[in-house]
Amino acid sequence: MNLALIIDDYLPQSTRVGAKMFHELALEFLKRGHNVTVITPCSEQKEKLVIETFDNVQVWRFKNGPIKDVRHLTRGINEALLSLRAWKTIRQLVKADTFDGIVYYSPSIFWGHLVNKIKRRCHCRSYLVLRDLFPQWAIDAGMIKSGSVIEKFFKYFERFSYNQADKIGLMSENNLILFRKCNPSTNCEVLRNWADVRPSNVLPVDYVPIRQSLNLNKKIIFFYGGNIGHAQDMSNLMRLARRMEKYPDAHFLFIGQGDEVELVKKLANDWALNNFSYLPSVPQAHFKNILAEIDIGLFSLSANHTAFNFPGKILGYMVESLPILGSINAGNDLESLVNNHGAGFIHINGDDEALFQSAVKLVEDSELRKRIGSAAFKLLEDEFTVSSAANIIENAFEGNYATH
Repeated sequence: MNLALIIDDYLPQSTRVGAKMFHELALEFLKRGHNVTVITPCSEQKEKLVIETFDNVQVWRFKNGPIKDVRHLTRGINEALLSLRAWKTIRQLVKADTFDGIVYYSPSIFWGHLVNKIKRRCHCRSYLVLRDLFPQWAIDAGMIKSGSVIEKFFKYFERFSYNQADKIGLMSENNLILFRKCNPSTNCEVLRNWADVRPSNVLPVDYVPIRQSLNLNKKIIFFYGGNIGHAQDMSNLMRLARRMEKYPDAHFLFIGQGDEVELVKKLANDWALNNFSYLPSVPQAHFKNILAEIDIGLFSLSANHTAFNFPGKILGYMVESLPILGSINAGNDLESLVNNHGAGFIHINGDDEALFQSAVKLVEDSELRKRIGSAAFKLLEDEFTVSSAANIIENAFEGNYATH
């Protein structure tokens, strides 16, 4: 098949989990004999369209305004223009036989009109990889007022995006149940997050070990890597770091970007934390090697969420056989999945004492860390391989349901 993969962020410029996941999916499809074209925006290029090859994957980069790490208004405008600018740029390249299938990723919710244009011209099917129920999580967090004009604006594009998908993949069973309640006529299924299960073993020539650069050689490192934003409730993890100061072997390292970076820095300063370090995003090759150095993988989800996300960063921890420690919103089936498989300690956000006690256990028992880390890798192999994701998407394209 000739497949179009559409995402708002891609390698090698991106440091985000979604970009890494889609690249791994592209490589898996190539290995299976498919032709892959990634369509993605770029705010830094001067040309309207740049066609290049990255790791044997063809990439069409169209010029668009910045949508990451900018003011909300700027992001909203530039995201809303994604489909318009993309189609205006690539329409001359898209013929009736150019694509046999489209795989698009949300976030962003603004790909619907581009997918619609390609489907009409190529008479092909589409699969939406839905990882983020926006704008609902922003409403839950109080960032968008329910019933407001802004909510209606985003809801329109959300609904239009869903309507272009012949099938939608959600990341967990509970998320699927929740989604079907609000979208009963939608053709959807569980498509878990995925990862290449091979640990990183190639050091970039310019890589300096993080333990060396931060003088953490004898520390047990609790690591958070990825988006640092409202949806994550980073103050939750900062409270944990504060309580863990009494354990001199423990150190907390956060690497990433997002709208709560300044909050994290302020709390570290206000509390005079001497067991905490923050670094901005690093290239993916460096990030993978940092994962190979750390001891415990952290994550957090806001207690206000009504959807049940599965943070992609967890898969990076699993690849390196790291124990997982984190907090989730009530009802999230990630808790039972990880805890029941002995792959980590997951608690409901707000239960600070339980989170703290689990952190203490991991600091004090190296054998426990190894045992839980091994279980995490086993869970990855059983449930979250890129091969499994590719199988599900291929089966959707080969199914007998009618295209829209």
